[in-house]
Amino acid sequence: MRKRVILITGSTDGIGKQTAKELAKTGATILLHGRNASKGQQTVSEISQATGNANIDFFKADLASLQEVRKMAADVKKKYPQINVLINNAGVFENNFRKSKDGFEMTFAVNYLAHFLLTCLLLDRLCANAPSRIINVASMAHSNSLDFDNLQGEKGYSGYTAYSYSKLENILFTFKLAEMVNKSKVTVNCLHPGVINTKLLRAGWGMGGASVEQGARTSVYLATAPEIDGITGKYFFDMQGERRPANIAYDKSVQNRLWQISERLSGCSFSEALKQC
Repeated sequence: MRKRVILITGSTDGIGKQTAKELAKTGATILLHGRNASKGQQTVSEISQATGNANIDFFKADLASLQEVRKMAADVKKKYPQINVLINNAGVFENNFRKSKDGFEMTFAVNYLAHFLLTCLLLDRLCANAPSRIINVASMAHSNSLDFDNLQGEKGYSGYTAYSYSKLENILFTFKLAEMVNKSKVTVNCLHPGVINTKLLRAGWGMGGASVEQGARTSVYLATAPEIDGITGKYFFDMQGERRPANIAYDKSVQNRLWQISERLSGCSFSEALKQC
């Protein structure tokens, strides 16, 4: 792991921060991401001191802005030609309807579309430095249906529906992308981290949960375990192995329709990046 470069979104707090700390212990170069620069630099110092790993860096971006996602991807690629692991971890829960800077419903924008775009922009590097891994943090709270006519709360908003849709979208994206890169040495998997005591859980459900140490375990496992080499297009459940998500996650027509919408809204096509795979 000492020569690997790992980017983790939403890694200045909660599960993402703990994931970064655990992966820093392996000697890998860790690229943190967050919205707040001062908090980001504080996290860099904290993880470096705690782990003895000086190879910790921070990149600032508000995932509610596709322009900022694009800038972050460009900054990462300029500074780090090698990227081996991308962990799409950041997430929000919005009790009330809000729009992102680009006019998208906030949960859809941050939890899903920003990560779709970031992966699209970094895929060429992940392919060029394969074997590499893409890991999407989903949830057992993912939906078992998807209403494309109310994808962003156009006909009525529910925070729970928006969140469960976004986590289903993470899984649909995982399965579709895994199939698209299946001839390469890039693997794409997703996971449910457990019911973890984070700001997101308290905002959405008003309750606590297990420790962030437990919440980070599955992401760390998928990023590092040698037995995961070549395993792709799977949904892992809180260190209990592979699970089958809702049946709709395997529906090719739903995967394809969401993919087409996502490429159009993000303005990013995977076709060029896939040439590197």
